[in-house]
Amino acid sequence: MANRNVTLSLPEELLKEAKVLAARRESSLSALLAGALREMIDRESGYALAREEELFELERGFDLGTHGEITWSREEAHERR
Repeated sequence: MANRNVTLSLPEELLKEAKVLAARRESSLSALLAGALREMIDRESGYALAREEELFELERGFDLGTHGEITWSREEAHERR
């Protein structure tokens, strides 16, 4: 994948701290920012996929052993003995 240059406007103090962090990790600022963006995108994409899968499961419903048939009444279910 080809890289493209972008221009960012960052607060000076944030830029200084980011450069120090990149240096501590023996990385470039570009690599540090690219990694952070990749993590955010992956997390967001993973969340969206998991949400879709869970909504599908909820719509489909779960078999709780009744095979879709309720053989008791509400009164029977709440009857105290």
